[in-house]
Amino acid sequence: MTLLKSLLLFVVAAVAEIGGAWLIWQGVREHRGLLWIGGGVIALGLYGFVATLQPDANFGRILAAYGGVFVAGSLAWAMVVDKFRPDRWDVIGALVCLFGVAVIMYAPRSA
Repeated sequence: MTLLKSLLLFVVAAVAEIGGAWLIWQGVREHRGLLWIGGGVIALGLYGFVATLQPDANFGRILAAYGGVFVAGSLAWAMVVDKFRPDRWDVIGALVCLFGVAVIMYAPRSA
């Protein structure tokens, strides 16, 4: 259950951070206005809180592992929202990052 909770929290964090950054991008670069930017700022703030809910107590470990989730999540977001088609190197890179997440967060450790 702890593994499932951790994975779910990483997904929620990625949606909040990537979605927030995307909203700000849309507000500024696509001239959609302050409401989009404000929504992005709120989403980015929520991302900061989600990370605190991770079962592991080590901030550095969580943020390091989350970096890999962010990489893979950004490509997934781009595919779904912006119709981006990753090439094989994008996919391989994302898989390497997710392997790193698994090693950092879920490898067995001695007490």
